[in-house]
Amino acid sequence: MSFFRNIYREELPSRAKIVYMYLKDRSNAEGECWPAIKTIAKDTSLSKSTVKRAIADLIHCGLLKKESRYRENGSNSSNQYFLKK
Repeated sequence: MSFFRNIYREELPSRAKIVYMYLKDRSNAEGECWPAIKTIAKDTSLSKSTVKRAIADLIHCGLLKKESRYRENGSNSSNQYFLKK
């Protein structure tokens, strides 16, 4: 069975497939990772807007959960992502 079988859906845009594979590659054994949007965009050669749309696609399809993270001083940090298995 394919490692990425969950993403081979017709309704899932290619941008979402690319970002899913990137997040899967960066995730730990529990499926958690926390790269910044800017980092994902740079590493995948996608724009930040495209990465944000891809993340929204993955959340909508139930393949990804996103939680906001904050620094000790209250400022925003990178999001934490949880890949669904």
